[in-house]
Amino acid sequence: MAFTLPKESYSGKVLSLTFGKDDKAVTIGGEDTLPFLSFEGSIPNRPAIAYEIQDSPIDDWPETLKAVYKDVSDDPVKWARYCQDELKAQAIALRLVSTHPDRENRSADDAAKTVSEVLSAVETPLIILGSNHVEKDSEVLVKVSEAASGHNCVIGKAQEGNYKTIVAAALAHNHKLIAMSELDINLAKQLNILITQMGFDKSRLITDPMCSALGYGLEYTYSVMERIRLAALMQNDATMQPPILGDVGMYVWKTKETMAEESDVPEWGAIEERGIAWESITATSMIMAGANLLIMRHPKAVEVVKKIIDELI
Repeated sequence: MAFTLPKESYSGKVLSLTFGKDDKAVTIGGEDTLPFLSFEGSIPNRPAIAYEIQDSPIDDWPETLKAVYKDVSDDPVKWARYCQDELKAQAIALRLVSTHPDRENRSADDAAKTVSEVLSAVETPLIILGSNHVEKDSEVLVKVSEAASGHNCVIGKAQEGNYKTIVAAALAHNHKLIAMSELDINLAKQLNILITQMGFDKSRLITDPMCSALGYGLEYTYSVMERIRLAALMQNDATMQPPILGDVGMYVWKTKETMAEESDVPEWGAIEERGIAWESITATSMIMAGANLLIMRHPKAVEVVKKIIDELI
């Protein structure tokens, strides 16, 4: 008797989203099956990976990671060019950390100037992230949306406390938008609904349910992402159908496993290899859970994840 491969059928589909310009544009989403189950449906676009850069010299990354960018991290323009030309980045995520009131508290105008300079220097699609300070981001992201007008960027992150001003800016300047909630499928759904009620098309939205690093709640993040994806595909829930973001690097590279010196924990092995493994495993878990876009930091970890995607595709 011939074996018949059992297959699930799905009534829904993940929305596709394109950011960037011309032949450099990146498209994510579009699948009508669970991650990498191509025998059950169509997966037209691979998960994409963006390299994270920052707008001020890095002071809170482990030395093994800082060393990778030591020649360029003092200037976001040089850093962006390095990611584009040397690392062949699909996308670049510029995090405006200096605007945080507890950091340099740089102005929205300063941030807009930085964004303009980076956009003038590279053609790679740009994701523009605030400092994750709710009040300051609502000011900063309005200015940078205007500065990036015409470049089809991804702007983020809109949260419950500031989404109205950020959504209005993304609408006015025709950008895509990241909506971030705090590890709860109901909160993610509610925020997506609130944003679309403002007239923002859900096909221009990316859901960020927050991320967790390996050993720090990864299984909870995985469960939330998986539930979002199942709701989109099996329940045909339109509010859950935007692509998903995994903002991996910022959560991984502050864990003790990536920072503890070998002299303190020799049984943990080489510190650089340990950090690369931590980011690779976390990122791979996110794409298996349904993430369509990753933000990562270490080039070697990116290469590992790209190889895994090649094998799974």
